[in-house]
Amino acid sequence: MERTAYIILIIVAIGWLVAMLVGMIAAFPIGLIGLVVIVGFGLLFVKVLKERLASSKEDRYSKDVEK
Repeated sequence: MERTAYIILIIVAIGWLVAMLVGMIAAFPIGLIGLVVIVGFGLLFVKVLKERLASSKEDRYSKDVEK
């Protein structure tokens, strides 16, 4: 059930991003500003995701600390 919900959310998010990109390309001169912002956020997201997947020390710390 939870996996199906995540799949649906991913499909909707990808569709939304594609629609935004198409709209920004259609509004060419002004749309370039939005495209630059989307690319910037995308690069930051990829950086954070890579760092998170590479850090096993944080996983161990969060499991060992008493709450």
